[in-house]
Amino acid sequence: MKEFQLIEQFFRDKGQQRRDVHLGIGDDCALVQPAENTSIAISCDTLVENVHFLPTMPAYELGYKSVAVNLSDLAAMGADPAWMTLALTLPDVDNDWLAQFSQGLFEAAEYYSVSLIGGDTTRGPRCINITIHGQVPTGKALTRSGANIGDWVYVTGTLGDSALGLDILLGKKEVGQQDKEFLINRHYHPTPRILAGQALRSLATSAIDLSDGLFSDIQHVLKGSNVGAIIDVNELPLSGSLQASLSPDEAISYALTGGEDYELMFTVPESQRGALDIALIHAGVKFVKVGQICAGDKLRLVSNGKPFELQKNSFEHF
Repeated sequence: MKEFQLIEQFFRDKGQQRRDVHLGIGDDCALVQPAENTSIAISCDTLVENVHFLPTMPAYELGYKSVAVNLSDLAAMGADPAWMTLALTLPDVDNDWLAQFSQGLFEAAEYYSVSLIGGDTTRGPRCINITIHGQVPTGKALTRSGANIGDWVYVTGTLGDSALGLDILLGKKEVGQQDKEFLINRHYHPTPRILAGQALRSLATSAIDLSDGLFSDIQHVLKGSNVGAIIDVNELPLSGSLQASLSPDEAISYALTGGEDYELMFTVPESQRGALDIALIHAGVKFVKVGQICAGDKLRLVSNGKPFELQKNSFEHF
């Protein structure tokens, strides 16, 4: 199968067909029409085999996750998903793999109303690169640079599950069958918090998605906002499967440094806490307060009022 046959069979005119796409796959560029009074939010993520995913990862799950991790960036900005491009590098053409991959990709894209509007294919080590575009009302985008002293720090969902799921796949951890299925699914199938991000537009002072682990990702907010923070590790949201599979200290370590949870961490002033409860309940998202923004430029971890020493660092590429 040649390149353009591949595109035609698996990607062209598939999935969500948005009215604001005036010209999609098949020309030198795509043409889209943004809504009035909106800013365009753009993000790009690369997934490389043996770096971001195992060669044994099911193609369907890889397709879904490729979209989901990009959507998580839009969620952190409070953006509405709209369009994406796909650059796909493959060692060879495997029709069965492509059919499963494209099915997973378009399932995620359709659910979140995203149109695939272009991209590229080439031969090489397996790599998926997606550039995603969203829209956010002008002046309403969430950023990493707005946290203020006294704001409360929150996170959505539960933390550490994806990292433990990966370690199970790598044979580093053994857990019960029911917990194993839950944790691997959390690694393969993250849930981008799009509705939560939209609900936070007028409430949060800052936000970030948790791709590298809370301990690492909150540092970007602290640096961007010129503040410090205190995190109570006993308040970290942990799933029943994580707690059943690890010691308490191990569970905290995974929650702080595991990465690939793709939950949201955000800051909210005291005056908005009541509105926050209403907004996120309506969005159907669980969330919990884990700390507070303070003066200085350091992150302090505490447990039962005493300093907590972290034994493991978050993931870094270089």
